[in-house]
Amino acid sequence: MDAVNNAAATRSARSGSGRRDPERTREQILEAALIEFSDKGFEGARVDEIARRAGSNKRMLYHYFGHKDELFRAVLERAYADIREAENELDLEHLDPVEGMRRLVCFTFEYSVGNPRFMRLLNDENLHGARHLRNSDKIRQMHSPLVDLIADLLRRGERDGVFRGGVDPVQLYISIAALGYFYFSNIHTLSTIFGRDLMAKLAIEERRDHVVDVILGFLGS
Repeated sequence: MDAVNNAAATRSARSGSGRRDPERTREQILEAALIEFSDKGFEGARVDEIARRAGSNKRMLYHYFGHKDELFRAVLERAYADIREAENELDLEHLDPVEGMRRLVCFTFEYSVGNPRFMRLLNDENLHGARHLRNSDKIRQMHSPLVDLIADLLRRGERDGVFRGGVDPVQLYISIAALGYFYFSNIHTLSTIFGRDLMAKLAIEERRDHVVDVILGFLGS
């Protein structure tokens, strides 16, 4: 889980006293907005509360981000940048294909465990038809390297005879993400329906191992 927390730690270090005040203020607004938007959704979030939480004021908030929609888009971009940065720390290109895929699947699952606010942001943006992400060039640029990394793992795995051929890296990533996302986004109803505490540490570990087995089993040549 260390890789999961690297991006947040880096941001914290950057916000030290040596940093220019305008940059630090912008970071504080983003951090405050992440909490407000993930707790209350885009519609329920209040700019006044974000400014108060950031120790700033509405004038400064609008100076940096223009309006509420732009701020929400910036929060989404930051959230995606954090997960992409953490994925880069996995060093997948230097691992053998099976271990690299295992590490990616475990990381993706565990990121959901450690970053519930990210999931809430995604839920809210989907309710709004991804209207904020549609206007973001940064999001598409961020995802291209990830697709390339997965494609490289698949090519090397096929060459070594450990992965089947013809797997679409985008479809594979959607499956990897979905197997964890559904579990956590529906964990309370699933726990009730099946009479299990799916939030328990052991249950989460069992689910992670199951997801790894499903993906590697599918890829097996």
